[in-house]
Amino acid sequence: MAARPATIAIKRVYESPTESDGLRLLVDRLWPRGLKKEQARIDEWLRDLAPSNELRKWFHAHRDKRPEFRRKYLQELRSPSAATALAHLAELLSGKDHVTLLFASKETDQNNAAILKEVMKGSKKPPHTTRPGSAHARMRKTRRPTR
Repeated sequence: MAARPATIAIKRVYESPTESDGLRLLVDRLWPRGLKKEQARIDEWLRDLAPSNELRKWFHAHRDKRPEFRRKYLQELRSPSAATALAHLAELLSGKDHVTLLFASKETDQNNAAILKEVMKGSKKPPHTTRPGSAHARMRKTRRPTR
């Protein structure tokens, strides 16, 4: 019998941690301003899953271009370092009941954590790499075949 997939939530890192958060994973490239590590209660910091500094700065200047940000960020997730980080995230999700992806942005609906949640839940196409050990290859093993 296959294990039930983890419930993935997203939350601003500045919100108070709760027991229901489960495993708390920060998915930003920069440490959140003014937040002490003890306050944040981060279980792991996954910097390689965050948008590049260039994309982060571009989006900050172009908030009205969310679809383009999404497309560019998904493209960045195809890089070798991101593929390795996605595989690591898939391993972290394995066997967990609840995982919370943490972000610092004031944009609570349109941010990289929301896009990562979609990728991990399979509602958005994952990166195209299918080499053994990639997050995509691992996700393909757990999906049911379509008929």
